[in-house]
Amino acid sequence: LAQKLVGKACGLAGIRPGSSCEPLMTTVGSQDTTGPMTRDEMKELACLGFSADLVLQSFCHTAAYPKPVDVKTHAELPDFISSRGGVALRPGDGIIHSWLNRMLLPDTVGTGGDSHTRFPLGISFPAGSGLVAFAAAIGAMPLDMPESVLVRFKGELQPGVTLRDVVNAIPYVAIQQGLLTVEKANKKNVFSGRIMEIEGLPDLKLEQAFELTDASAERSCAGCTIKLSEATVAEYLRSNVALLHNMIARGYQDPRTLARRIKEMEAWLANPVLLSADADAEYAAVIDINLDELTEPILACPNDPDNVKLLSEVAGAHIDEVFIGSCMTNIGHYRAAAKVLEGISASGATLWVCPPTRMDEETLKAEGYYASFESFGARLELPGCSLCMGNQARVADNAVVFSTSTRNFNNRLGNGAQVYLGSAELAAVCAQLGRIPTQQEYQAIAAERIAPLASELFIRPSSPAESAQGFSLAQKLVGKACGLAGIRPGSSCEPLMTTVGSQDT
Repeated sequence: LAQKLVGKACGLAGIRPGSSCEPLMTTVGSQDTTGPMTRDEMKELACLGFSADLVLQSFCHTAAYPKPVDVKTHAELPDFISSRGGVALRPGDGIIHSWLNRMLLPDTVGTGGDSHTRFPLGISFPAGSGLVAFAAAIGAMPLDMPESVLVRFKGELQPGVTLRDVVNAIPYVAIQQGLLTVEKANKKNVFSGRIMEIEGLPDLKLEQAFELTDASAERSCAGCTIKLSEATVAEYLRSNVALLHNMIARGYQDPRTLARRIKEMEAWLANPVLLSADADAEYAAVIDINLDELTEPILACPNDPDNVKLLSEVAGAHIDEVFIGSCMTNIGHYRAAAKVLEGISASGATLWVCPPTRMDEETLKAEGYYASFESFGARLELPGCSLCMGNQARVADNAVVFSTSTRNFNNRLGNGAQVYLGSAELAAVCAQLGRIPTQQEYQAIAAERIAPLASELFIRPSSPAESAQGFSLAQKLVGKACGLAGIRPGSSCEPLMTTVGSQDT
C-alpha cells in the first residue's frame, strides 16, 4: 500500500524500495518548537506562497506555559503562515496531530516537523525543519523509498483489552519472534527505517487508527499505513468537512485553503475509493497478531517503549503520578477515565489530565466528565502536549509515573522519572490505587464502570456539540449552522445567520 501511495504522489503505479523519488506533499504540518526554524528556512527559499496544498501551523508545545520567546512566536508566526496561504491554529487549540488528521485527504502523502506526524489516512514521512520548509514551499519532498513490514491482525478485542494494548502488542509479539530486542547493545529492530503497514482492523475509527500509526514512531519506523474501509473513511471526512466549515466561520486563516480542502474532501466523498495492497506484494517481514490471544493489558515499562510486559508481570508497582494526555489519546479515553474515577475523591496518585484539543475539553465539560476529574483533585492542563514533551511542566524528580504519552525515554517527563506507558483506562485505575493493579482488580473495575457504557464512550466528539445522546431538531439546526452535528443546551456558539430581517421600529 505504501508503495502505491507514494507512487500515486509521483504519478506512477508504485515506487519500489530503494528508489529515489520526489512525491507531491498534499498536507504539511509545522509545530511551534521547530516552526521558527521552518520559517527561517522558508525565508531562505524566498517562499512567498506555499505550493503544498495545505500547510498547518500549531502552537501545542508552548501554549500552556509560554516563555517570552514563545509569546513572540505566537504573535508573529500565524501571520507568516497565513499570508503564504497556510492555516494557523491558535494557542490553546491543542495538539497538531489531532487537528492535522482532520484535514487529510485519502491516498495522499504528506510530512510534518514532528516525529509523530503519522497520518491515519494516506502516508506521511516526518522530517526536520529544512525539509518541511522545502515541502511546503516546493510542494514535493525528496524520498528514498523504504521497505515495508506488514503487521496483520485477526480476531477480536477481549474484555478489558484496549487499543493501547494492541499498540504494545506489536513490539511484544516482535520480541517473541526474535525480530526486536530491548537491549541497546547489538539491538535488533525489524521496524527501524522501514514502513509499518497494518491490516486486519478495517472498521476502526480514524482516531483509533491513529493510535496505531502514531506509535510507529516509537518503533523507529520511517512511516506507517493502515488499511481502513471506505465507509469508515467517508464517515470521518463528512465530520471533517463540518469542522473546516466551522473554522472558516470562526475566522481561521487562510479561509481559501480551508475551502479548497473542503471541496477536495467532497470530491472524494462523491467517489469513495481507496488504494489497496496487491496480494503478491513483498515485505521485509510479516508479523501476525491474534487478538483472541491478547487477554490482558500490555505496558511499556521504564524506560523504553520497547520494554513491554504483561500487566500481571508488573502488578503492584508503586505509582506517584499519572498523566492522561498526548496525541495518543482521543475523547473516548477521557470519558472512560472519568467513569473509572466517578465518585472517588481520595486519590492514590497525583493525576494530570490534558485533552488533545479545545473541542474535546469543551465537550468533556459539557457532558459532565470534567466534574469527576475535578472531584478527584486532578491537575487540568491546557489542551496541548503538556507532560509528553517535557519542555514545560514536569513531574517531580525521581517520580514513578504511569502515562498515556508517546515515550518514556530517560528524563523526558521529569528528572530521574521512571515511566510506564499504557491505556487511559489503566491510568485511571493507577491514579485511584496509587499502584499498578492486579489483572483481577483491573478487569473488575473495567467490567463495572467501562464495559456497560463502551458504545457511548468511544465515539467521535469533534466539538462540544457532538456527544453520545441524540439531538432535538432545534439542536440539530443550530448545530448545522455551526458546522456541527448539534448544539447542547447551555453551550455557547456562533451559528451562521443565513437570513436576517429588520422591521421599521
